[in-house]
Amino acid sequence: MSEMKTEPSEANRPWWTYLNSYHWFVFAMASMSWVFDCLDQQLFILARNNALSSLLSATQKESLYQYGDYATMIFMFGWATGGLIFGSVGDRIGRAKTLTLTVFLYSISTGLSAFSTGWLDFAAYRFITGLGVGGVFGLAVALVADTLPDKARAPALGLLQSLSALGNITAGLTSMLFAYLGRIGTIEPQNSWKYMFLVGAAPAILCVFIQMRLKEPEKWVEARKAGKLTGVKFGSYTDLFSSSTLRKHALMGMMLCVSGIIGVWGIGFFSPEIVKGVITQSVEAERLQGIDQPTEEQLKTIQADVKVAADFWMGVNSIVQNVGAFVGMLFFTFMAQKLGRKPTFIIGFLLALIFTVLYFQTFNGLEYIPLSALMGGCQLGIFAGYAIYLPELFPIRLRSTGTSFCYNVGRYVAALGLPVKAYLTAWFAKGATTPTEKLDAFRDAASYMCAAFLIGIVVVLFLPETKGKPLPED
Repeated sequence: MSEMKTEPSEANRPWWTYLNSYHWFVFAMASMSWVFDCLDQQLFILARNNALSSLLSATQKESLYQYGDYATMIFMFGWATGGLIFGSVGDRIGRAKTLTLTVFLYSISTGLSAFSTGWLDFAAYRFITGLGVGGVFGLAVALVADTLPDKARAPALGLLQSLSALGNITAGLTSMLFAYLGRIGTIEPQNSWKYMFLVGAAPAILCVFIQMRLKEPEKWVEARKAGKLTGVKFGSYTDLFSSSTLRKHALMGMMLCVSGIIGVWGIGFFSPEIVKGVITQSVEAERLQGIDQPTEEQLKTIQADVKVAADFWMGVNSIVQNVGAFVGMLFFTFMAQKLGRKPTFIIGFLLALIFTVLYFQTFNGLEYIPLSALMGGCQLGIFAGYAIYLPELFPIRLRSTGTSFCYNVGRYVAALGLPVKAYLTAWFAKGATTPTEKLDAFRDAASYMCAAFLIGIVVVLFLPETKGKPLPED
């Protein structure tokens, strides 16, 4: 008797088999927009202190960590503002058109950062970059959610967020490349930050491809036509907050994002400072060994060696952190589909708290760099949840608006975490005189800030479970 062949059941069918060639194109363009967005974010993180060291006055350099916090806070305010503006514009005129504009904006302003001559114009470029960066996430997520089949939506959105790690890893490799070029004398090490920001201008080329082929989702086009006939408003914040259900989703969703954003931007993305501090002390001690009274020439050579080593290992740490993030986001996506969105968020926030405190309290040498992968996986894994969950809370006429509001406006609140950390660092550093004592104060401040992860655990309890439910379309 011949054995009958059976087709895989609908439930076991891989999600990617639901996609046609145009679905893949949309996914690729949305993912690349977000990957390059994250590249520009991470280039700023890695180049931040070197740029400020060149741009600040001698007096200002004494507060380098604080100015790093201020620059990041200005960037995040721009990010939040861009999210508010472009999320609404995307619902009104179309996701594809608005996505093109935001990619162009963040690319050009990142490139212009290389030509900064002082603190003020550097901060202005950071704000403009934030405007573009803030628009991308909600637009890319809404574009994919409205274009791809429902069966493929959640895993595709989780993968889109996971691919953001590629942008971060590319930034780490860029940092390592320019550290090497500085070491061999091809470029001046103190100018490496300028070259890194110029690399960030490259994504502007992507705008050409987005504009040429990318179409608005049919769901959105049809809904927009119907809305014009019935008078339904698209991208309206009044409508978003006039409904008690949508208002609750918007405010609770925003606080859910605040927790993760503080964790990453207020704590996790300051891991380069820990690495730099530890490597600086280590290399200085090694180079000064056996030298009682170093000459001025020897000190200059040692300082150059220290800078190159610190830049190189900050790049390595960034790569390790984001490899962990890639795995963590894929794992969060898998668990969100198995356990549900809410239980996975709770587990994710708990793990992020544990491994972030562990990293900042114990990192004391290159052998601890693998801890960065664990921290990155737990912290950034949560962001895959945002990509999957947020569009499931809002109807098509407010999907980009609501998603952008939650993901980006939360940065206004999260940005306040930066001066809090700066204050805590200064408070813990009272009486500190040595670099080690100052670094320990920074460790303690970051650890106390991890309480922000508890916000997410509480907030998620007040939000609905959306696993297995279709996108709201009313």
